[in-house]
Amino acid sequence: MINALIGPVWLHRLIFLSVALGLTFVRLLPLQTTAGHLPGPDLLLCLIFAWMVRRPEYLSALMIGVVILAEDILLMRPPGLWTALVLIGAEFIRARSALTRELNFGVEWLLVAGVIFGVFFANRTILDMAFVNQPAFGFSLLQIIWSVAAYPVVVALSRYGLDLYKPALGQIDSFGRRM
Repeated sequence: MINALIGPVWLHRLIFLSVALGLTFVRLLPLQTTAGHLPGPDLLLCLIFAWMVRRPEYLSALMIGVVILAEDILLMRPPGLWTALVLIGAEFIRARSALTRELNFGVEWLLVAGVIFGVFFANRTILDMAFVNQPAFGFSLLQIIWSVAAYPVVVALSRYGLDLYKPALGQIDSFGRRM
């Protein structure tokens, strides 16, 4: 009985960890060795926010923190800043998970786009105040746009590939508890 209770949660956590590891590995590969290429979307951020909207119980704050901190260290970003900002954004979305059940996808997309913009803007502002060299503002803005544009693709892959859906209002699980 306990396996049925925690089985799907731990299975999805393992799936998240493996996808995060894969995305980080791909970001570390030297696929483009010349300068001047456009930045891509932050797919891990989109994945975290998509899972937070759909099933916030699958991702704990500790797991998100460890994954993003490891990514900070591997990508040689200032350790902890991006981690803290992503955690703040994820917990902001987690606190509104009951509200997002009733929203259609367009409004959800706007909410997540606002959080993505806020996280990127806060990161850039804090790094500017610390006089850290950064890419041009246009590149950062382009990465925000790419991330917002990639969010529906990540949601579709999570929904149809992993059956990660938003529970309906008043839906109960197999044990009779409200979701």
